[in-house]
Amino acid sequence: MLEKYRSCQNCALGVTRKKLVFGSGLSNPPVIFIGEGPGADEDVQGEPFVGRAGKLLTKMISAIGIERDDVYITNIVKCRPPGNRNPTPAEISCCLPIIKQQIEILNPKLIVTLGNIPTKTFIPDAPGITKARGKMKQYEKWKIIPTFHPSYLLRNRTAMPLAWDDFKMIMEFTFKITQS
Repeated sequence: MLEKYRSCQNCALGVTRKKLVFGSGLSNPPVIFIGEGPGADEDVQGEPFVGRAGKLLTKMISAIGIERDDVYITNIVKCRPPGNRNPTPAEISCCLPIIKQQIEILNPKLIVTLGNIPTKTFIPDAPGITKARGKMKQYEKWKIIPTFHPSYLLRNRTAMPLAWDDFKMIMEFTFKITQS
């Protein structure tokens, strides 16, 4: 699937990117973590969540007893929006078939949306992330747990206890599915 999209230029982001940031991790993961879009470090390395926010995400995943290599991590858009701005609705719609295909192929038991953009992409009527987080939702046949984006947590440390509650929910869910 990666080869099919490696030269994608369906939107302006494909023209300005350094590397396509498709996703990384297990090919049959119990959990997929979906962020908004690659940052500068990710654009250079071609891997999702490798900068400061990625280091925090990795620590949070490890804190619930899961290794980063045992999940799949990706973003709604696969190319870096300039200036680390949010992806536009048009850019999201260009990448939406790709992320939906990734979900279909990987078929996780749980999707964790990191921030407003991925949450609203899959749950359009969801309130803002502060109200949507911590509640299990449904997207087609998949369960979704929305939580804060790690970059938000780096800027707003007071939200860490709420994020930790969300990650405990993720831990409990993954424990149940691995025991059944």
